[in-house]
Amino acid sequence: MSGRLLLQTLRWYRVRLLIAVVAGIAWGAIIPVIFDAFSDAIRDLANSGAFPEEMLNIGSGSLFTLPGSITLGLQHPIALSLIGIFAVGASATAIAGERARGTLEVLLARPISRTELYVSVLVALLLTSTVVLVAILGGMVGSAAVIGLAGELDMAQTPLVLLNGFGLWAAFVTFGLAASVTFDWPGPAIGLSVGWILLHYFLEILGSLWADAAWTQEYSLLHHFNPGEILRGSLDPIDFVIVFGAAIVPLVYALVIFPRRDLAAPA
Repeated sequence: MSGRLLLQTLRWYRVRLLIAVVAGIAWGAIIPVIFDAFSDAIRDLANSGAFPEEMLNIGSGSLFTLPGSITLGLQHPIALSLIGIFAVGASATAIAGERARGTLEVLLARPISRTELYVSVLVALLLTSTVVLVAILGGMVGSAAVIGLAGELDMAQTPLVLLNGFGLWAAFVTFGLAASVTFDWPGPAIGLSVGWILLHYFLEILGSLWADAAWTQEYSLLHHFNPGEILRGSLDPIDFVIVFGAAIVPLVYALVIFPRRDLAAPA
């Protein structure tokens, strides 16, 4: 890894990272407030039979419990978009974008190997994605403490939530980078990366809303990041195996393919 390139990459991302962190804290802080304000009304609505209970559970989360609300908040498109800025968007354009601009050859002309380049960018994207995740979760925990709901969460399990979340987003980062080193233009890489996360979101939502399709959730990486269950003290180790396994496969692919690729001259 090149420390200089790592720091330079982090500097490139600093403005959008600051914006994402502030937005993440704000989004996280809203979730316990919404739960405190509307959980009783939603529970009464479910008990009335006016709506099927499945329609009130989105993904693996729900507004019936605070841990369930935290899961819902971290699976919400807003949270996915904030972290996805780096885990999906930046990862897909990291190498392919340099290639399309004709600057990749200039970068590789320096005393840095392709593997060092890849690892430096990978570490930068993992750091930025994790910082945004920490910001969102920190906003949730801090807000719960302020309004007196911290007792509903097992705070000692927070490091496991972060580890599980790190594995999930590492899977999307490495997939995006694998797509980025495969193509000479960012368009196909972005399309694949966005399509990949949308597929997992679709499988998660479909399984939660349609009982006969509940099996589809098991094929969604998002389903294997359930902070609510962890914060209730219910940890499933297989979730960690799945998300980290999904991160390792594209990582190995990129480390094998990228150093051996011929780089055609950009049009």
